[in-house]
Amino acid sequence: MKAAVVYANEDVRYIDFEEPSPGPGEVKIRVKVSGICGSDIPRVLHHGVHYYPIILGHEFAGDVVELGEGVTKLKIGDRVSGVPLLPCLTCYDCEKGNLSQCKEYSFIGSRQHGSNADYVVVPERNAVRFDDHISYEQGALFEPATVALHGLLCNNYQGGRGVAILGGGTIGLFTMQWAKIYGSRNVVVFDICDERLQLALDLGADYVINTTQEGFMDQVLKLTDGRGFDYVYETAGQTVTMYQSFELAGNKSEICFIGTPHADLTFTPKVWENMNRKEFKLTGSWMSYSSPFPGEEWELTAHYFSTGQLKIDPRFIHDRIPMHQAQEAFLMFKTPGVVKGKNLLVNE
Repeated sequence: MKAAVVYANEDVRYIDFEEPSPGPGEVKIRVKVSGICGSDIPRVLHHGVHYYPIILGHEFAGDVVELGEGVTKLKIGDRVSGVPLLPCLTCYDCEKGNLSQCKEYSFIGSRQHGSNADYVVVPERNAVRFDDHISYEQGALFEPATVALHGLLCNNYQGGRGVAILGGGTIGLFTMQWAKIYGSRNVVVFDICDERLQLALDLGADYVINTTQEGFMDQVLKLTDGRGFDYVYETAGQTVTMYQSFELAGNKSEICFIGTPHADLTFTPKVWENMNRKEFKLTGSWMSYSSPFPGEEWELTAHYFSTGQLKIDPRFIHDRIPMHQAQEAFLMFKTPGVVKGKNLLVNE
């Protein structure tokens, strides 16, 4: 088969590679679309892989083309989205149902070869079937949609409350939609880009606020009757938005950090006092899995994509790039701000 293989830093080669075959309990998927995740960028540009050479790609969709022995729930021709986590299912955390915390996990497209290729082989339980009217592009967005829902559930989310979303990227816009689906009183999206804020409005946000504007906290107090938000979700992974989440939180509220930071976060006395006085709860969110594997996050994403209540928009996608141009697709990220949305690698 052909595959986009990472051989060294900034060195992705589209070459012939050994085609995988499904073993017992596995299925072989003909990859149609493979998304470039934010976590893939440092893997390619900053020596971030576990080993060389490796095929990346963990946000993908395609068709089942071959079944291993013992496969019973899928058939050839099924349209599926790939679940990248491979938990051991036997450690303490797995047995407790905390699959995202598995200590012995592997991961498709990170710790073993992934979907930036013609084919990928996964266990049957790692292929989530979706309806034919859902596009392969949408199928490749299952994983980020499940990450957003997992973060929502980490805060024991309840409807009827006010919600703040910091960051209007893919994860932030999915988190906003999940909050609406689960019955929020209102959802406010915060970002520094007016284009992303407009997209948030078009997808159902009740209000949007550009945090580069002076006095934006006055708008927050007006929208929340001076109380702050009940739930705050940080999805950008930026130090400034993490600090802002503490300011936006109301008393006895809940904050969840979904975004992955790449810089230090210093807890000054002022920051600690903010947390102490408000007595808010702060938690993190890691990946998107629960028991029974892969979890309700994946089941509900398939359902709400099918009903159309969970939406994607053409503006989610920056570009659709042929797989053989994977090197160029990754090098785009060397220039900050050039890529606005998801880059999708497509097998022609």
